[in-house]
Formats: sequence, structure tokens, C-alpha cells
Amino acid sequence: MGYTAVHPVWGRMDVSLDDLGCGRTWVEVHRVKGLRLVCPECGGRVFARASQHGVHHFYHQVRPPDCELANESPEHHYLKLELAMAARAAGWRAELEVTSEAGDWRADVLVFDDQGRPFMALEAQLSPMTPTEARMRTDRYARDGVAVCWVSLQDRPWVRAVPTLRASAPAGGEKAWTVRHGLARYTWAPRTLKAKATWEHITCPLGDALTWILQGKVRVHTAANGTVWWTAPAYEQRALERARMEAEAEAARQEAAAQRRRDQIAAAGRRRRGAEQRALDRQAEHEERQAELQRLAGFFQHTGFDPTAWDTFTQLVRTASGKAIVYGEQSSRYGNGLSVHARTRASDKGFTLAAVVCPDPHALTHWPENLDILVPDHTWLARIRTTATAPLRVAVLNPHTRRTTFEHIPPAASPAGRES
Repeated sequence: MGYTAVHPVWGRMDVSLDDLGCGRTWVEVHRVKGLRLVCPECGGRVFARASQHGVHHFYHQVRPPDCELANESPEHHYLKLELAMAARAAGWRAELEVTSEAGDWRADVLVFDDQGRPFMALEAQLSPMTPTEARMRTDRYARDGVAVCWVSLQDRPWVRAVPTLRASAPAGGEKAWTVRHGLARYTWAPRTLKAKATWEHITCPLGDALTWILQGKVRVHTAANGTVWWTAPAYEQRALERARMEAEAEAARQEAAAQRRRDQIAAAGRRRRGAEQRALDRQAEHEERQAELQRLAGFFQHTGFDPTAWDTFTQLVRTASGKAIVYGEQSSRYGNGLSVHARTRASDKGFTLAAVVCPDPHALTHWPENLDILVPDHTWLARIRTTATAPLRVAVLNPHTRRTTFEHIPPAASPAGRES
């Protein structure tokens, strides 16, 4: 069963057209004895007849097994006739069962532009094929500048590989074929990243869908996963807008993450450098302390001062004075005691002599009235008290108890003092 045949004089005939596409009428070919018509597919003889539903067509008296037109199912024939009628209703010239000049493809329906050039093939595909076969057949059309719209009645794996409309025949009082899948719109409202966005396939009359496709109002869209469907350019722009927003948001997230990593690396670097600097400072402080203890070794030996208590003693001195202090040298002028120079912390003036640590108790004659004496315990205090010949101010800074006592010692042995 086919809709086309070839007459030796009239040429190609299409029974879906009023003039059969060659200026003839149906009565001129239907039940006309001696009329020689052949199948354009296999070259076998065919005859004109009308089905019980009144559909005009050509048939082989003996169906050849290798002729595709002769072996197409009734559903295939009805669908491709519907495709041709829909294209013509949309204002286009559409021919059934057209073979390419090279013979490498045959379109169920071939649609021509206003210049007479074929630009779209409408393919009713009901038999099985693989996605690879579908793409290969689509590519053969493309090499001749012809796009393809495939039409299927069932969901098959190949329908997602090439531009396809899945349609259904009229049923339950319907008058038109209906597209169920393959024509999609992009829904996204409101236009924010928080709003859900999705492609959803719409239902519409097959004639409307083909009209939009032939007029270029919808075009082929390929999703990121390779799935293909028809959609309007406006929906593609909307999807691109969403994709740009998502890409910008992702770029911002990645930049923020990268900045956090940079900040973490910088912070780790600062911590490392800080730890290294503290280690260097501790090393320098240790070396400085060791050098200071070495410098004061003679003082410790002379006075019997415990070097291990020196740091605590120094802390007590700073706390008691409330000033910045530095140690000078042992001075024979002040009983070979260690001179202590002080400066107010906020002052930019130089250090001045403020006290003497552990002077020889027998060298306290003519001691300056305002020069304090610093000792580590009451044993030293007692020795000074027994030899005092002038009023003295003595601070007992005990590094073991961390207590500080201030004493005013008169020349005579009459102890007086206060603690803090």
C-alpha cells in the first residue's frame, strides 16, 4: 500500500493531491484497464483503489517481500498521510514518498520552501531502530540540507537521540492527532535561583506542532545529557539565562571557597611565621638571659645570690617600682652592689640610678638618702640593719615567697616597716 506511483507519460503521481500531482484525476487511474503504473520503490506494477474507509492508494497485485512501500503497516500509511495533510494545511508544498537523487534516503513526507527547495522531511517511524541508526539517517538528510522531524506513536530509546514528536491517533471523540511528547517549554518562576526550573513537555494538536516547526517558531534543542526535543527560542533563552545565573553563582561560590583557602593558607603562614618568630624571640631571650647571667656571675659569686631566683626577683623589682628597669654594673662606690636604673614607662627620658641590689653592709656609710637598697630576704635585711649608720630605705623582695616588704631603717636599731 502506497500513495505514489509512476506513469510512463504522466510521470510521478500522488493520490493525496487533487490533481495527483500531474494534472490528472482519480477517475483517470482508478479501475482503468490497460493503465501501466509502477511502484517508485521496487518498479513492480501497481493498481489504484480505495480502501473501505475511502482512502485512495496504490497496491501491488502480488506484494514483493523486498519493497518497503508494499510492506508498510496501515498505521504507518495513515500517519504519513496525516503528516502530509498537516504540512499542506499550514501552507506548505508537501509530497509523499520522495526519494533523494542519490537514492540514499526516502522521505515519508518532504516539505518544500517557497523557492521549491526541500527543507524538511517528516518521518513516520513505527518500526524499531537504534539511536545510532536514527542519528545516521538524520545525518544523511542533513548532508543534503534537509532537516528531519521524526514522528513516533510509542516511547522508544531512539526518540531522545533525534528531533521527535510522539503522537497519538484520535480517540474517544477526538478529531485530531495529538502530540504527547517532544515539544517542551521551560518553566521558571519567579526568575530567581531559589525557584525551581524545569523543562516540561506539552500536549497539543499534531497540526499545530508541525506548523510551528515548519514556520521556525520552534527549533531543535539538545540538552546537556544529549536528549533532543523541540522548543521555542524564548524558552532556550530562558534556560540560558538560568544557566548563566547558576554558572555565576557557582563561580562566586568557587571564588569564595578559593578565597577561604587563600585566607587559611595566609593565616597558616602567619601562624607559622609567628611561631617561628616567637621561637627566635625565645631563643634570643634565652641567649640574652644567659649572657646577662654570665655578665652577673661575679655579682652572684660575691653576694651569694641564687642565680635561679634572679628572674623572679627581677619581676618583683619591676612590680614594686612600676617602672622599666635595667641592671648596670657592680659599683665600688655603692658597696659593690648591683646598680638598678629605672625610667617611667611612658617617659622618653633616659634611665636614672634608682636602687642598688645587695650592697656590702659594711660600706653603707654616707649612703644617699633617696637611693633604695634591694635585698632578697630578711637575712640580708638583718645584716644591713646591724651596720646601718644612716637612715636607709630597704625593700625585701623574696623570690621564693613572692612577697615584698618595705623597711625604713634608722641609724639606731629600732625596726619600723610596712608590708605590701
